[in-house]
Amino acid sequence: MLILFNKPFNVVCQFSPHDPKNGKAGHPTLKNFIPIPNIYAAGRLDTDSEGLLILTDDGALQHRLSDPKHKEIKIYWVQVEGAPVDSDLEPLRKGVDLGDFFTQPAQARLIDEPVQLWERNPPIRERKAIPTTWLEIKISEGKNRQVRRMTAKIGFPTLRLIRYAIGRYTIENLAVGEYQQIQK
Repeated sequence: MLILFNKPFNVVCQFSPHDPKNGKAGHPTLKNFIPIPNIYAAGRLDTDSEGLLILTDDGALQHRLSDPKHKEIKIYWVQVEGAPVDSDLEPLRKGVDLGDFFTQPAQARLIDEPVQLWERNPPIRERKAIPTTWLEIKISEGKNRQVRRMTAKIGFPTLRLIRYAIGRYTIENLAVGEYQQIQK
């Protein structure tokens, strides 16, 4: 079984109840959206990231999709603070030293705001004097908060991060919070 899920902002990538810290209410989990037992995420998305999450009951497929050595290309739509120009993205294309590791070269380009974009709840923090810009970033890695760290390193912090695709799977025609079972 293979499930494509368009994960909303503030949803934790686990089925068990989220253990809140400091007495605050926990975030919704996958169980709030997907009533299918015995499936597991092939990779993760941070709570503050949105978009494609693949779930499966097939351990071999889960491993292939989430293991960086298999080089599945991941496409992200990234809204950054500021107005980068194409040359500002060159460090991403060469690889960025993030201190604990050096990223593989990424494909990065400026894009218009995606047409099929949904409203985020809550909306991003916008400042009147600072513009925002959308990027498309393609990577085959997927280390912890990698895309956010990459854009911050080049001076354009990420405000919103949406994973559009993993390999051939996308969120095309999949509304936020919806899932779809597909053939492998």
